[in-house]
Amino acid sequence: MSQSPSVDLQARAQDLPALRTLLDDATRLGALHCEGAGLYADFSRQRVRLKDRDALLRFAEAQGLFTARDQLFQANQLNGTEERAVLHTALRRPKGAPPLWLEGENISEAIGEALARMAELADAIRSGRWRGATGASITDVLHIGIGGSYLGPALACEALGPPTGPTVHFLANVDGAAAQHVLADLDPTRTLLIIASKSFSTLETLVNAQTVRRWFLARGLSEGQLKHHCVAVTTNHSAAAAFGIPPEQCLPLWDWVGGRFSLWSPIGLPVALSHGMEAFQALLGGAHAMDEHFQHAAPEENLPVLLALFEYWNQQVLGTQSHAFLPYAEALTQLPAYLQQLEMESNGKSTTVAGAPVEGPTGTILWGTVGTNGQHATHQLLHQGTQPFSATFVLARRGAQGLADHHRWLRAHCIAQAEAFARGLTTEEAERALLAKGADPEAAARLAPHKRLPGNHPSNLLIVDQVDAESLGALLALHEHKVFCHGMLWGINSFDQWGVEFGKVLGDTLYAAQGETALAETLGLSARASLAAALGDGEAR
Repeated sequence: MSQSPSVDLQARAQDLPALRTLLDDATRLGALHCEGAGLYADFSRQRVRLKDRDALLRFAEAQGLFTARDQLFQANQLNGTEERAVLHTALRRPKGAPPLWLEGENISEAIGEALARMAELADAIRSGRWRGATGASITDVLHIGIGGSYLGPALACEALGPPTGPTVHFLANVDGAAAQHVLADLDPTRTLLIIASKSFSTLETLVNAQTVRRWFLARGLSEGQLKHHCVAVTTNHSAAAAFGIPPEQCLPLWDWVGGRFSLWSPIGLPVALSHGMEAFQALLGGAHAMDEHFQHAAPEENLPVLLALFEYWNQQVLGTQSHAFLPYAEALTQLPAYLQQLEMESNGKSTTVAGAPVEGPTGTILWGTVGTNGQHATHQLLHQGTQPFSATFVLARRGAQGLADHHRWLRAHCIAQAEAFARGLTTEEAERALLAKGADPEAAARLAPHKRLPGNHPSNLLIVDQVDAESLGALLALHEHKVFCHGMLWGINSFDQWGVEFGKVLGDTLYAAQGETALAETLGLSARASLAAALGDGEAR
């Protein structure tokens, strides 16, 4: 399997017109758009011709993408380095779907049982049947996790708007300031703690959980009363029991679900608590609709396939260096952070599935911020900087009720930014505009080069009807499948993360050495004074 684009793809860039020229074709939008699972995608601002798209589809076929796609929805071992199946899509299969078996286990049944327990727990807490140790109902939930155990639930809880149940708070960073901040306004008698860690050994999660445990005990709860305020999403029941959480208050996770693909599992419990199990089921429904689209839509009309192929073209052929993800929806403020982990932890690899070094760049350096805020921060570099990039805009047809004028402005700016990225502004156009505003010819000629926008930056426009649980589910599943497609195109494993694991081991080593001369040796410092300078006198002693 090849990792670098074919000679045919590279050669196509030689006579590729500028985006401004391509957009002069009035039929372009009709040919470069598609719909699926309630999402609409406008790819007309991609710097690609129809014949280039078709060549990319042939390349995807040659890379085995469509065969691998089919494996994603059945028993598989797509995560070869960890010898694990990849079956997060099974989490959102609807009731009544045929059973899915893995190594003799009916995982469909296991998922159904877990979701039923999750629904029962959510209903007990939301209805007030679940009471704290003092008999008070639960008004606040503190969810402790990190990475995929945190980003997905935090995004979903914010995106779905004001809670209809208890308020959910999140604690991820091991920085003590984060714990102090979140605990400052909580009442321990009305707070429920969720510990989300498959192994119950994730360093940051356990440090934070122990801090919250001490907080409960310091405020009057006994060891035996902790069970009234704690649940876990884990497979390590013995470690949870040692913490004070009985097995019946542990919801399961499975080895065939990677952390960054786990929102659809009991990791999504905060969504069910804050917005109800119906909202969580709608999230699953939107994701399943995208699964169906990915499985069955024709390649030239397939949203995840095209999204992946165009970004592959941009990086490998056109040389873009990063991807700006720009949601024009306040509800999706946390979406860029979620996608950063999904993209960069999945495909930041330098070794192929065969164990050989990759031949070209892999992974997407993704970053972004919500519009229109970004227009007054990062867009200056995007419009007039020198580094090539691509972008994705996300827009909802409907905005906040009663504030239609706000949404008209939001839509106008979103489309305007996409057009400016694509078309740019020539020096001659800038000069004409200055003259039309009354500038004298000398001043217009002097200022025009400073107002020039190079343009020619490719972008996608994704449109949802409104931001709700169903559309959010579809949007997240779309990008999961895009990541999978990229892994196949690059010939890498999108489902392991050995770089993350090494960082954890090194962090444990340095933590154990802190305060000792050994730390200076570990860091390669020649003297204790150097260590004191690096960490501060208080840390070095």
